[in-house]
Amino acid sequence: MSGRRLLLGNEAMARGLVENGCRMATSYPGTPASEILSAVAQFKLAEKLTMHVQWAVNEKIALEIAYAGCMTGLRTAVSMKQVGLNVASDPFMSAAYMGVKGGFILISADDPGPHSSQTEQDSRMVAMTAKVPVLDPDSPRQAKEMIGAAYALSEAFRTPVMLRPTTRVCHSRQDIELLPVAAAAGIEAKFDRDPARWAATPKFRHKLHLELEEKLAAIAAYAPTAPVRLNPEASARKAVVAAGVAAAHAREILQELGIWKKVALYQVRQPFPLHIAFIEHLLGAYRDILVLEETAGVIEMQLADRRRVKGKQSGTVPRVGELTPERIQALLGDFAGIRTRTVTVAGAPGRRPTLCAGCPHRASFFAIKKAAPRGIYTSDIGCYTLGMNLGAVDTVLCMGAAITQAAGFYHAFRRAKKPPDIVATIGDSTFFHAGIPALIDAVVQRVKFTLVILDNRTTGMTGNQPTPASGFGVCGEPLEAVDLESLVRGCGVTYCRTGDPYQLKDFIALTKEAVAHGRENGPAVLISRHPCILDRARKGERSAFVAVEVSDRCNGCGFCIKNFECPALIHHTEDKDHRRTTIDSALCAGCGVCLQVCPRGAFRTKKMR
Repeated sequence: MSGRRLLLGNEAMARGLVENGCRMATSYPGTPASEILSAVAQFKLAEKLTMHVQWAVNEKIALEIAYAGCMTGLRTAVSMKQVGLNVASDPFMSAAYMGVKGGFILISADDPGPHSSQTEQDSRMVAMTAKVPVLDPDSPRQAKEMIGAAYALSEAFRTPVMLRPTTRVCHSRQDIELLPVAAAAGIEAKFDRDPARWAATPKFRHKLHLELEEKLAAIAAYAPTAPVRLNPEASARKAVVAAGVAAAHAREILQELGIWKKVALYQVRQPFPLHIAFIEHLLGAYRDILVLEETAGVIEMQLADRRRVKGKQSGTVPRVGELTPERIQALLGDFAGIRTRTVTVAGAPGRRPTLCAGCPHRASFFAIKKAAPRGIYTSDIGCYTLGMNLGAVDTVLCMGAAITQAAGFYHAFRRAKKPPDIVATIGDSTFFHAGIPALIDAVVQRVKFTLVILDNRTTGMTGNQPTPASGFGVCGEPLEAVDLESLVRGCGVTYCRTGDPYQLKDFIALTKEAVAHGRENGPAVLISRHPCILDRARKGERSAFVAVEVSDRCNGCGFCIKNFECPALIHHTEDKDHRRTTIDSALCAGCGVCLQVCPRGAFRTKKMR
């Protein structure tokens, strides 16, 4: 495979991995990083490569597998989103001390904004804490190029290296040249026993920490990753220092404003550790310095000159949200002392996000509200978070917290005269990721609550990646499938039932039974099982289509809209005397669940003529 292709940033990084001889790539899906491993798998199959590609149960496991591979001398990589790095932080911190043998890259995709995350945290701050060098690409093309630079840096200093793309890099497209894939087949895995390094006790860890500090000092003088002057022809006493996507925006905007030769522009490719010689040059040559970076002031902190350096710490640059071109234009205009045109980007109108038409989770939430109408509903990270629109999600903290927060509410209310019912919801993939230890703890503590596992047979929110129950891997290879019911019972749960939410009346009865058991006897688990409708469509699978129409029994009460909120249901309120619900046939998935929702029985199967 050669030539040029228009690639997504995530695909470009995947191509960079295979071109540079990566032999093991692992991940747990999370937007904006999800497509990286999928693209690696596609390139592996297309190029007939010998490499291990794996979706792991969570980010910690993914990192530990890939790190062990680099201990044998192979080039390996692990990818995740920024909050996934929180899950993997324990082995990440330790790996920095122990170092590497083969090149090891951790790709942590940040989400300034945020667009699809709980936080807009800056992974570079975690890299600073771990004392690991980090590279910050400005585009898909540079992200691909930085893969090779990261492997060279990792092997030169025997250290893990972080590559930190952001959403705008991951999800932008650029014309990319495809280079030949590195001939890595001749590199054989070899593990050299060295307990003082690979199994270091606290005494040896002190020595490893000293070595790490020496590495950082040397990396801060490593020429291949030094900052680059983008406009050497400019002569000025003012300088802009930019990193990541902000550098790409600044390059274009300085030219558009006609001040390309009046303000010096530097791109920092390695925000940590910042090159010492660059710091000295910058502070010695310029009177005023503006730092543009997302999301924290990592570069600004290392410059440490509040009088001349303007950035997030000084309050000049916003601390929250993306550095959009509009924001950067205003900042550069103010810095250069010129008037710029204020650009206001209006938000696009539209309806609030909602579960897909035909989503089985909608029926599950409807049943939960029927079974525990005054309950507390803890939930988790996934597309089912949108259950808040249905009034069936009260809390969302982080992966796996639905169960532990349910336990917290139980302990808080356990001495109340009439404690509330507590119902936790968690997706099947999220349960495998972080729910198992939490459920074990709830069993041990005899927590009285009900857990509904929303089992749609896939990782729906991030692109329908397989789960440990799927029985196949990222390349379609057959794998062992974990039986969810057996796993739940293995955690010590004695009450575990499975139902189909599409059979709504039966499922409501089953949910009421589970809630009653959880209220009186401790953990009750209900597995709500029905395939994701989008995943089925993607695979070309079709279920029976039930054509539904609204009869004259509809009085426009809006019950179906408020309590079921299917996007195919439209409530017409223009005519006060004839308020009716109608069905948008273009959106209807034909699941037929709405036939069981209306208290007046206004929905009926459409007679085909």
